[in-house]
Amino acid sequence: MAAAIAAAGCGHQVHLYEKNEKLGKKLFITGKGRCNVTNSCGVEELFGNVVTNSRFLYSSFYGFTNEDMMELLERNGCPLKTERGGRVFPVSDKSSDVIAALSRQMRDSGVRIHLFSEVKELMVEDGVCRGLVLTKGREKVYGDRVIVATGGMSYETTGSTGDGYRFAREQGHQVTELLPALVPFNVREPEVKELQGLSLRNIEAVILDGRKELYREFGELLFTHFGVSGPVILSASSFVAEIVKRKSVTLSIDLKPALGEEQLDARILRDFEESSNKQFRNSLSHLYPARLIPVIIERSGISPDKRVNEITRAERGRLLDATKRFTLTITGLRGFKEAIITKGGVAVKEINPSTMESKLVKNLCFAGEVLDLDGVTGGFNLQIAWSTGWAAGNRE
Repeated sequence: MAAAIAAAGCGHQVHLYEKNEKLGKKLFITGKGRCNVTNSCGVEELFGNVVTNSRFLYSSFYGFTNEDMMELLERNGCPLKTERGGRVFPVSDKSSDVIAALSRQMRDSGVRIHLFSEVKELMVEDGVCRGLVLTKGREKVYGDRVIVATGGMSYETTGSTGDGYRFAREQGHQVTELLPALVPFNVREPEVKELQGLSLRNIEAVILDGRKELYREFGELLFTHFGVSGPVILSASSFVAEIVKRKSVTLSIDLKPALGEEQLDARILRDFEESSNKQFRNSLSHLYPARLIPVIIERSGISPDKRVNEITRAERGRLLDATKRFTLTITGLRGFKEAIITKGGVAVKEINPSTMESKLVKNLCFAGEVLDLDGVTGGFNLQIAWSTGWAAGNRE
């Protein structure tokens, strides 16, 4: 849609082919249906939140910025608001308003939209893309330029079935390994089932391969029946996907990152003094959510029935360790059905970063998630889509 708007704005006659019954099906479910359209951070900060091939985006991020995107939506009747972490959403909290604003701009720009129109293949002759062939009736559609903006392989029900990767391979493009990203983790420890649905805010998550630190982030984590999810985990998946595919790694959660070990020990001592005659199991409600207490007790190795005033310094040390280093074993990623995005895609070394045009096939462009580009959560992946789409369409 961004590519179509940009191309129409340059005076081109634009046809958009969509295999679904409506536009923006994947956009509709992003941000839990609220659509985190972009992030309000500075452009330089955008690069820092792109995990793969951030330098490739230099021209496109500056050519069509997050501010440009916000202005486009607001101009077309979709007022926006900024929330924690710079996340930008429609004021209405409805992703349908974002799709409506883009549709309005396309209609006003004269873009012809063809729904229920699946593309079977590209028409390429002598190294030049001449158009495309539709699945229905094998109808040939000729054009001066073709932009492939098919998305990845995540959320297959929205139509993201990897068509763009096939089109690219058929024209000799390298497609890097495709992995689910921004996706929850499977965890070995059975106690996560007891914690299912528990959300922990303001924790610090560290992922370790032996002693090597792979990822560290502060934020929110959610326990599930199979493992862990939540913003801090989804972002981590992009950094560790390739390693986790080969072997298990360790997730270490600091439940009280705002407190150093001495401060936490002093806090535990203070709580213990106030509950000195209570059983250990009844002295922890100020420190942990109720559902986490039995797991913490088990990990500390302290008898739940022990009187607080009988707990030794060494036992208190084990409680502190269970709090600052709540470890879990990550055994793998969930699949594409639960992934927000796809990691991997058309190799960017074969794409012109200013125009998104293929270096192998003239007049063929690729934009968005089909490229080997991905970012963390917070609106960054959609900004990659807007900026690369705009770069592909913005040609005289």
